[in-house]
Amino acid sequence: MNAKKEPSIWQGFKAFLMRGNVVDLAVAVVIGAAFTNIVNSVVKGLINPLVGAIGTQNLDIYSACLSSSCKGDQGIQLMWGSVLGATLSFVITAAVVYFLMVLPMAKYLSRAEARRKAKEGTHEIIEVTELEVLKEIRDALVAQRGSGHDER
Repeated sequence: MNAKKEPSIWQGFKAFLMRGNVVDLAVAVVIGAAFTNIVNSVVKGLINPLVGAIGTQNLDIYSACLSSSCKGDQGIQLMWGSVLGATLSFVITAAVVYFLMVLPMAKYLSRAEARRKAKEGTHEIIEVTELEVLKEIRDALVAQRGSGHDER
């Protein structure tokens, strides 16, 4: 029997790593980590001071008590200020990413796609015109052949 040799674990792992989506994912993680610093700087340096001018920059101090007395670490405290702060930070970060990265990239890609379609459209017009000319030439040759056969 001619048994097919299965690839080794190392060969399978190497093939897995060399697939494009793994490399793309690794690049995305590295770029995302680097971009996180930019976004955090924008949020910490610009957005938080603006929000702090209206209220407070530190929402962690806000909480609610579920037990009869909450002093220090005693009692059951709901730290809703921390949740609100994290939620606001997420929304602000998402807005910065959308308006500084996603929206400009989408506009660029749509313009590039429109240019590509316009370029393809001109080729199609030329091809259709050439096809029509070739059909006319064919029809003229067929007409000449038909008239030439009638004279014999």
